[in-house]
Parts: sequence; C-alpha cells; structure tokens
Amino acid sequence: MRWIRPLLLTLAALATMAATPLYGPPPEPGTAVWFGLHFIDTSTEGAIQGVRADETARIAMIEDFIADDLTARGFTLIEPPADKVAAIKNPVNSNHRDTRIAAGMGARYAISGEVQKVSNLILAVNLYVRDAQTGKNVRAGAVDIRGNNDESFRRGYSYLLRNIIFREE
Repeated sequence: MRWIRPLLLTLAALATMAATPLYGPPPEPGTAVWFGLHFIDTSTEGAIQGVRADETARIAMIEDFIADDLTARGFTLIEPPADKVAAIKNPVNSNHRDTRIAAGMGARYAISGEVQKVSNLILAVNLYVRDAQTGKNVRAGAVDIRGNNDESFRRGYSYLLRNIIFREE
C-alpha cells in the first residue's frame, strides 16, 4: 500500500507535464492574413434575444486592438478576400482553409481568434497564429475573462498577446 501514493504523485506529474504546452520561439514579424474574431454565443441569451449591438461593437473594437498590437510588433496585416471568407463559418475551425488562403496570398501567417460567450460573466477568448505553408500553429492561446465589457476584453487579449503569443522563452 505504500507504493500507491508515489504512483499517484508520479501519474499526476506526468499528466501535468502532458497538459503543459510546449512553445517554440514567438512568431517573428512578417506578412499575415488577419481573419479577425469569430463570436460564439453558447449562452441562452443570444438564442432568446438575438444579436446584441454592444457585443458586435465590442468584437470590432477588440479586432482593431489586436490588429494595432500586431502592427506595432512589426506585422504587415492583409485582409482576406471577402468572397473566399464568406464560405468559411469560423476560420479557426476551417480545415486549414485559412492557411491555404494566406499561402495563396503570399503571407507567412494566418491569424484568427474566437470569443466564446458562456454567460455575461464568463467568456473565453483565444487567438491562433498559424504558419501559412504548413498549417501548423506557431503560437496559440486561450484566456478566460470575467465580464462582458470593453475593459475585460482589452485586458484578456492584452494578456494573451503579451504572455502567451509573444512570450519569450
């Protein structure tokens, strides 16, 4: 019976190591196709009351915030062709159509993100930087935020950009 505790501690350590993401270097500045953010409302509010104008404005505001941050870091952002994006519901889960579009445009990266609204109190925000040639994530991250307001969105994406996407090893 004395072997159970060490075994459980070892298994817990292995599980933690497996769940800890391994990062390579942060993405170097380059040309990127910016697909923006996809809003997913899994709360019952959206189904009952429909699209909220303040949430639509907030997504546009935070897309500009992210684009400004990327530009300040030396990225050249390109807007994808509207006709090609119209066929994609969510660039994050598009079976690599995002990276094929970016590669076809001569870009180094495809960048997109999601905001998932669980409730007005709990939201998950994420961002993906993918290599346009390989389709693999260069960096990706998610942060849960508390509050469906401009300040919490700015803080969440600021943290995500600073401490996950562009974190130095």
